[in-house]
Amino acid sequence: QLQLVESGGGLVQPGGSLRLSCAASGFTLENYAIGWFRQAPGKEREGVSCISASGGSTNYADSVKGRFTISRDNARHTVYLQMNNLKPEDTAIYYCAARGVWYCGRGVADFGSWGQGTQVTISS
Repeated sequence: QLQLVESGGGLVQPGGSLRLSCAASGFTLENYAIGWFRQAPGKEREGVSCISASGGSTNYADSVKGRFTISRDNARHTVYLQMNNLKPEDTAIYYCAARGVWYCGRGVADFGSWGQGTQVTISS
């Protein structure tokens, strides 16, 4: 059964860094595009970044461009989100999601399988 498990969240000060991990099991990760999404209290879930199945194509929300980097290690069945220069507005629950094709989708509805999320809090 397809399973995604996020980890790496926590509480950091503004300007700090975190690296989130998304561990995949039960399916062949190398055939799936993977996205990172986030949801802040009272707000809709929004796309943060996506990486194609091979890792050759990535995209980012404007709000995180230049600060976040998505990567994947298919041999380790893991996708990462390196987050630098974190801001209070980055506070949210972060989710990874799998899309059953090799290329990235545009929104929440394009991804069929989701992890349980990991909390990221940016505060001084």
